[in-house]
Amino acid sequence: MKIKLRAMNFQKMLLAGMTAMSLLGFRGTDNRTSSKRFFHRQLNGQVYVVVVKSNYELKVYDDDGWYATYPAVFGSKSLDDKMMEGDRKTPEGTFHIASKRPHEKWDKMMLIDFPTKSDIDKFNERKSRGLIPKSAKIGGGIAIHGTWPHDDMAVDLFQNWTNGCISLKNEDVDELYDLLPVGATVQIEKEEKAQQ
Repeated sequence: MKIKLRAMNFQKMLLAGMTAMSLLGFRGTDNRTSSKRFFHRQLNGQVYVVVVKSNYELKVYDDDGWYATYPAVFGSKSLDDKMMEGDRKTPEGTFHIASKRPHEKWDKMMLIDFPTKSDIDKFNERKSRGLIPKSAKIGGGIAIHGTWPHDDMAVDLFQNWTNGCISLKNEDVDELYDLLPVGATVQIEKEEKAQQ
């Protein structure tokens, strides 16, 4: 009798586990994709980027206006401005692509010039007001890069996993890498401002 009861309990547990695995396998994702303008498919003139953290998007513009939008994720879930090194927040402000290179973990990397003089001034002012500890450092090493291999799902699921960087799907970062020259402007904002 005890053996039958154990076997029945095992079967119930096995069935529950298989059901849970099946449901997890079918969980919905948006499969967020990039979008591009239909006409004027070639970039024209000066190319720049606007990152809107609240929309989880990176947008590319040129002299003709909007060119493309790519889904993106960031560091901290709060989406607030970077305060100090280690807070995992993505900085806000106007930056430039400082360098580009392939990356051994995250496909391609486009380093931005954070911290700028404006960032240093903001950091020092926050420190003097006691908003961050006196021992805090400003940090650096902020970039636009891809995901771990075969982990584009992190972007689909809005998983903010970086240490303050902007992460795109690898296919999208490959495309962006070819579009953006070193020196291109990158505007990062929390909320979308009036049409660029």
